[in-house]
Amino acid sequence: MFKLLKSILVLCALLTTPAFGQTSYPDPENIYVNDYASLMTARDERYVRTALEELRAETGIEFTVLTIQNMSDYGHVGAIEPFATDLFNAWGVGNADANDGVLLLVSRGDRKMRIEVGSGYGRSKNDPMKRIIDNIIIPEFKQSAYSAGIRKGVNAVIYDLTGAYPKGFNPGTVTEALDRPQGFIKRYIGWLIALIIPGFFLTMVGFVRRLRSKPRICPNDGSKMSRLSEDWDDKHLKSGQVVEERLNSIDYDVWKCAQCDHVTIQAYHAWFSGFGACRACSYRTLEGDSITLKRATTSSEGVRRTDYNCHHCGETYSVTKAIPRRTESSSSSSSGGSSFGGGSSSGGGASGSW
Repeated sequence: MFKLLKSILVLCALLTTPAFGQTSYPDPENIYVNDYASLMTARDERYVRTALEELRAETGIEFTVLTIQNMSDYGHVGAIEPFATDLFNAWGVGNADANDGVLLLVSRGDRKMRIEVGSGYGRSKNDPMKRIIDNIIIPEFKQSAYSAGIRKGVNAVIYDLTGAYPKGFNPGTVTEALDRPQGFIKRYIGWLIALIIPGFFLTMVGFVRRLRSKPRICPNDGSKMSRLSEDWDDKHLKSGQVVEERLNSIDYDVWKCAQCDHVTIQAYHAWFSGFGACRACSYRTLEGDSITLKRATTSSEGVRRTDYNCHHCGETYSVTKAIPRRTESSSSSSSGGSSFGGGSSSGGGASGSW
């Protein structure tokens, strides 16, 4: 009797428990990037989308990026390989004849990712994709730099598939560019900027250093003042200024007169700093951490919350802002919008975890 009751309970559990085998898949809003886990910065997403649009336009290869929070959200528990393969085929990534599509899938909550390739590649891309995952993407993911990992991974995959990085499919020659002045300007202005800006930057750095090292004169007795070392200047700084120096948001020089002990403090703001001025204490010790509460779509705005914390006075507060609705680029529309080419995969590619 006990065995019969146990069998009935097991059968009931199987019948009432959701069948994870009945997997559903997210609907793509775009054939290039669907960042459903909100892992990418707006800048990186635009870059990747543009790169994949160019890849399809120049080579015909469909390459799509998908991020999700968990595979279990779609009824799948277990390895990422069957989920990626079935999703690839459900979407129909790639050309139906060439079967040369590529899917980069990231499941953040599961801490798993996979690069799935179309059946046209056979197993030839298994090892190259594994190297890209292990050497380029996963090291970034381990630092929680998901956006950078995806961007770098996309670049590496494109290079492996085509032998060129984005913007390099049809580089042309100098002679061809000279025949078209407008093309020359667009193509080689980047080279000019790359040469000019670093030189200008180094010149400015040298100028600032000379300016900071120039001896100061005491306003009281006209004596030459001395600049204190970093170990000693903290004794003349306020607590908030000490924290600013520790965070590298502002660097302070302390000049002292040996005759009358007059002290002059001069502040130098960091050119690139992630810290802002605190609304409570006014020191540049405020750090913000943003999280997307609602992802923006083509039909509705999203919501992003930024949590602020002051490393000096401890002030904390949050600011919520709307994320503008997404707009499909003209190249996306001309390339088929959200419709893939009907390709399929036989399970080729590689996986990784972090």
